Amino acid sequence: MKTLLRLEELAQLLACIVLLAMNAVPWWAYLLLVLGPDIGMLGYLAGPRVGAFTYNLLHHKGIALLVALAGLASEGLNLLMATPQLGHVLLITSLLLFGHSCLDRFLGYGLKHGDAFQHTHLGWIGRKGMK
Repeated sequence: MKTLLRLEELAQLLACIVLLAMNAVPWWAYLLLVLGPDIGMLGYLAGPRVGAFTYNLLHHKGIALLVALAGLASEGLNLLMATPQLGHVLLITSLLLFGHSCLDRFLGYGLKHGDAFQHTHLGWIGRKGMK
């Protein structure tokens, strides 16, 4: 079952990459896909509870979907008001967030519990996970 779930995450990641390619994003956007949301780890400088919150905020697929919905809503407004393409930027951002979350889950990293960085919703990572 674990392999099946990892393959599901890989399929979602590949879908995000294809959608990014279809939107002709610049090369540096793929760097953001790999590393961008990990800026949430800086919250761990303030402690594990704050770190888990900031990390999870940028790694939660639901947040990525909310950003996508905001982008779709903004796209509708753009058609009415002829405003800049904020909706497109939000949609690309949501693909980066969602794709990064898929990559992390494929690699075995999950959302963090507030007690330790290594404690995720997928289990323990690192040495504790080997016990």
